[in-house]
Amino acid sequence: MSWESTVLYYQIVNEVVRKERGGLHSAKILLYSVDFAEIEQCQATGDWEKSAAILSEAARNLQKGGADFIVICTNTMHKVAPQIQANINIPIIHIAEATANELLQHKVQKVALLGTKYTMTQDFYKDKLIAMGIEVLIPNEQEIEAVNDIIYDELCLGTVSEPSKRKYLAIMERLASQGAQGVILGCTEIGLLIHQEDTSLPVFDTTRIHAEKAAMFAMK
Repeated sequence: MSWESTVLYYQIVNEVVRKERGGLHSAKILLYSVDFAEIEQCQATGDWEKSAAILSEAARNLQKGGADFIVICTNTMHKVAPQIQANINIPIIHIAEATANELLQHKVQKVALLGTKYTMTQDFYKDKLIAMGIEVLIPNEQEIEAVNDIIYDELCLGTVSEPSKRKYLAIMERLASQGAQGVILGCTEIGLLIHQEDTSLPVFDTTRIHAEKAAMFAMK
């Protein structure tokens, strides 16, 4: 939901449309860019009701503007996806469901999940995977704090550092030793730091999965 990952969404959606349609084709997109500081404050204080109200208003405005469906460009805020859906008549493409389908296509039954502490520790995201028969591994308590801090203190501010990459890769390696067959980059900013060429563990970048799903859905 930071503009750092919004850039990636916009780029990926347009790349898919150009690839599929050719020529000078690009995507028809209505983009509602929030003040991420306001959303983060709601997260930090546990005021999910307020954040749901903010995003529901955004979704209603997009629907009024002619959107055919909604993409919430963040993993964490899918915690309030049911409340947002209740306020609109058009569908939401759920990021966890899109990711679960991608995992199953690659026959991944046990996966490591990295993301904000909310995504890793709460059930709103993991339950979507578990419901589709996928076992989810998360880092230990100390690692969860490290992963979360790097997201908010670095990646959301556009900072990409080698020490942070090494921390993530070490956590991924430990989870792989516990049987993880792949890793979900379950925060839309993590793709700024971790790429498939960094590891032999299959990487599932939710930003790319979600954006590609949205583009294909739109072209139908």
